[in-house]
Amino acid sequence: MRTGVIVAAHPGVEDLAVRAEELGLHSFWVYDTPMVHGDPFVALSLCAKATSRIRLGIGVTSPALRSAPAAASGLASLNALAPGRIICGVGTGNTARRTLGMRPTTAARLENFTAALQDLCAGRSTEYREGDRVRDIRFLHTGPHVNTADPIEFVVAALLGPKAAAVAGRRGTGLISVGLLDPTAWHALHDARRHAAQATPHDPDSHTDSRAGSYVVTSLHLLDEDEDPHGDPARDATGHLVMSLLAFAADTPAFAGQLGPEEGEAVRRLLDRRGTTSTAPDRHTKLYPNYLGRIAPHDRDLVLPSLMNTLALVGTRDDLLTRITALEQAGIDELLIQPVIDPPTEMAQLAKLLT
Repeated sequence: MRTGVIVAAHPGVEDLAVRAEELGLHSFWVYDTPMVHGDPFVALSLCAKATSRIRLGIGVTSPALRSAPAAASGLASLNALAPGRIICGVGTGNTARRTLGMRPTTAARLENFTAALQDLCAGRSTEYREGDRVRDIRFLHTGPHVNTADPIEFVVAALLGPKAAAVAGRRGTGLISVGLLDPTAWHALHDARRHAAQATPHDPDSHTDSRAGSYVVTSLHLLDEDEDPHGDPARDATGHLVMSLLAFAADTPAFAGQLGPEEGEAVRRLLDRRGTTSTAPDRHTKLYPNYLGRIAPHDRDLVLPSLMNTLALVGTRDDLLTRITALEQAGIDELLIQPVIDPPTEMAQLAKLLT
């Protein structure tokens, strides 16, 4: 299985990209969450100039954040700096929208956005709409400005499950998901993508990317001998993913209602601890600070073993390899980790584990 890393955009991120390339990792990604992290296009521009081989990904942008022309210009500009090394994840904007106190967009809008990006980044014209006005648009400044000759890989975020997988199938893209470590769920997503692709009429100007793969984002903690799998080091390494799910549940009562009693109680404690409620209009300002960053020690009690086991890879070397093999058999092509404790060490651990 290929390996990669995903981090928050910040000054100095290019040094991590260089180290990831030295370790032989396949890809290096940054998040696109404007009110929480730095700008991914700025960060990846630095990474593009500092590296020569590793692939560079945005995970993920959305039509709820950026217009297709603006996003395509950023992507094609990155492609001019790192020809053929760019990956663009696209999604409904779940996290990025919720950090604004807004809701994600629809699968239909996501599909239109993906199609427009594919067309524009390949140098084709596409239909652009604002209200009742519709125009055909294309890049008017190629050459040294943007690169539309080398392909950009697109992947669709699988938050919507079969709906997102169907978009990926119709558009010929890959898939990406966070914390989805259930092989059965991945089989279902791949089936939905395949059925949608088979039902899509063949286009002579095919958009299908032969590199389209499946990526899963998680955290990884290799246990020392006799180490408690739910001790503080393991909770610190995986807590950012657990807290992201709890924040989503605190912000989404319908989802919270599907959780078990222990998880539901953790959501209630999180809301109390942050001094907000699931219906407060400003709850996004209380739930999302330090989102996907290293957790505070006083929040370790919220990092439940059940959620650690669901969202992250914690175990001995043999334990981890068994779970990773099951994911590979379910069609996962690349394992992306988000390191928060000591990124260089965690990246080296990942590289050594799967070498």
